[in-house]
Amino acid sequence: MLFMKSSKVILTIILLVAFSQSALAQDVTQWRGANRDGAIAGFVAPKTWPEQLKAKWKIQVGIGHASPLIVGKTVYLHSRQGESEVVAAYDIETGKAIWRDSYVVDYTMNMAATSHGKGPKSTPVFNNGRLFTLGITGVLSCYDTAKGKLAWRKDFGQRFGEKAPDFGTAMSPMVDQGLVILHAGGNNKGGLLALDAASGAERWAWTGEGPGYASPIVVEIAGKRQIVTQSRKHIVGIWADNGGLLWQIPFDTEYVQNIVTPIQYRDLLIFSGINKGTFAVRVGWKEKWVTETVWHNKEVSMYMNSPVMSGNLLFGMSHKNKGQFFCLDAATGKTLWTGDPRQGENAAMLIAGDTIFSLTNDAELIVTSAASKGASVVKKYKVADSATWAHPAISGKRILIKDQTSLALLSLE
Repeated sequence: MLFMKSSKVILTIILLVAFSQSALAQDVTQWRGANRDGAIAGFVAPKTWPEQLKAKWKIQVGIGHASPLIVGKTVYLHSRQGESEVVAAYDIETGKAIWRDSYVVDYTMNMAATSHGKGPKSTPVFNNGRLFTLGITGVLSCYDTAKGKLAWRKDFGQRFGEKAPDFGTAMSPMVDQGLVILHAGGNNKGGLLALDAASGAERWAWTGEGPGYASPIVVEIAGKRQIVTQSRKHIVGIWADNGGLLWQIPFDTEYVQNIVTPIQYRDLLIFSGINKGTFAVRVGWKEKWVTETVWHNKEVSMYMNSPVMSGNLLFGMSHKNKGQFFCLDAATGKTLWTGDPRQGENAAMLIAGDTIFSLTNDAELIVTSAASKGASVVKKYKVADSATWAHPAISGKRILIKDQTSLALLSLE
C-alpha cells in the first residue's frame, strides 16, 4: 500500500510538472504577441545557452513579411506564392500542412519597394477559432480554423477608391471585444474600421484619414477604451465603442512612412518615426481631450522597428548610424546607452522577462539582457540564409523564423 501511494504521488508530481511546463508556452495569436507590445509570457531562459539552435524542420512557404502565429500545436501563416496569397495551417511538430487556401491577388509594386517583394506584410490575428488575414491590397479574410474554410471576405477598394497606400497594406489587424479592427484604404481616402468578427458586418468607421503602415494598440485612458495608431499624417485616438475621434496629433514622416507601433508605459504613450526622434505623450481629459508631450529624445529615432519595455526601460533600434540598438529611461526619455553602429536596417524585437530577442534583417538573432548599463549580449545565432523581415514567433523553447521564402522551426533544446 505504501508503495502504491508513493507511486501515485510521484505520478501526480510528474503530471503537474508536465502541465506546468506546457502551460509556460504561450500562444502567439497576433502581431507582437498577446498585448501587441512584444512581450512573451512564460519563457524561461536556459541556464546555459546552446552554441547552435537545433533545426527541427524547414518548409518552402513563399514570400512575405507576415509573422507566423502559434496556437496550440498549429502554426498559421499568410504568404504569397506566385500570383496568389496563401493562408495555411501547419503542424508545429512536423511542418506538414493541415489545410491551405489561396486566392489570386494582382499587385504592382511601387518601384521604391521592389526589394521587399509583393507581400503580404500584415500579420494575421487568431481569435475564438477564427483567423483573420489582411492582404497586400487590403483584402480582409476570415477563416474557420477548425474547418480550414473561408467564412467571409471583405475588399474595401471600391469603397475608398484605393486598395492600399504607396507601399502596400502593412498594418496588422486586431480583435477587440468581438470586433476586428483594421485600417483600410489608400493615400487619399481610407478609414479605421470595426467589423463584427463572426459576420464581417461593419459596426463603426472613422474615415478621417487613410492608413499609414503602423499597427494599432488598445488602451484605457480616462475611462475610455481607445484604439491608438499612426494614420497617414497623424497619431490618433479613436473611441473603441463607436469610432469617434477623441484626439489627434499631427505626425508626418519622410515619404509618408508612419510605421512604428505605439507602446504604453504607465500613463504615457510612446511614439517614434523616421528622423522624428522618440517621444512620450500623456493623454488626458480636461473638459476636452488634451495631449501633452512629456519628453522628446532626438538622439534615437525608429524607422521600422517597434520597441519593447522592461520595467522602466525602453529598448529599440534606431535607424541612425545605420542601425543602432538603444535603451532609454521610459519615465524621462534619457538615453541610458546606445550600442555599436551598423547593425542593419531593422530589428524585430521581442522580450521575455529580462531576455531580449532581436532578429535583424540580416538573419542574425541577437539575445541580450535587459540591462540599463550597456548592451549585454548573451548569444548570437545565424538563423536563415536569406533576409528576415518578419517577427519571429517564440513559444516555450521553440522559435519560428520566416525568411525570404521559407519557414523554419528552431529549438533551444
